[in-house]
Amino acid sequence: MSRIGKRPVPLPSGVEATVSGQTVSVKGPKGTREFTATDDVTIAVEGGEVSITPRGSSKRARQQWGMSRTMVANLVTGVSDGFKKELEITGVGYRAAIQGSTLKMNLGYSHEVDFAVPEGVTVTCPKQTEIVVEGIDQQVVGQVAAKIREWRAPEPYKGKGIRYKGEFIFRKEGKKK
Repeated sequence: MSRIGKRPVPLPSGVEATVSGQTVSVKGPKGTREFTATDDVTIAVEGGEVSITPRGSSKRARQQWGMSRTMVANLVTGVSDGFKKELEITGVGYRAAIQGSTLKMNLGYSHEVDFAVPEGVTVTCPKQTEIVVEGIDQQVVGQVAAKIREWRAPEPYKGKGIRYKGEFIFRKEGKKK
């Protein structure tokens, strides 16, 4: 019995969900998202909650049960609150600024790095050393943050680079004379 799957997903005020076949469509103040579940689960909306039940006792049905419930919960969170990843830039002369729909970063290369921000994601720079990625799709927000971090991942000796806020970088000791 799936501990995650058996809990229904509550719909906060201002969020409505509709089911047509195996597709769940969730509409909220930040936008609309939808998810198509496999035929192994049954989805129902009743009394301000979305409940998911497996159609059999096969291993695949039980796997899809918890995963489908989590996907629907992420849809509800995305359209009501949204998702956010915060990045910090550490290093002398390392900085970032947003110009239109392009993130411009100085990361110690001989050139400036231009990162085109994709649709559905908002990137802001409250400070020169902070980048905030926001959106309603958790996967896209995480992917954009990972691509930005990929330009200069933090190195273990001085800790220079782009890191997630609160991320611990294991530091190494340098050469000894």
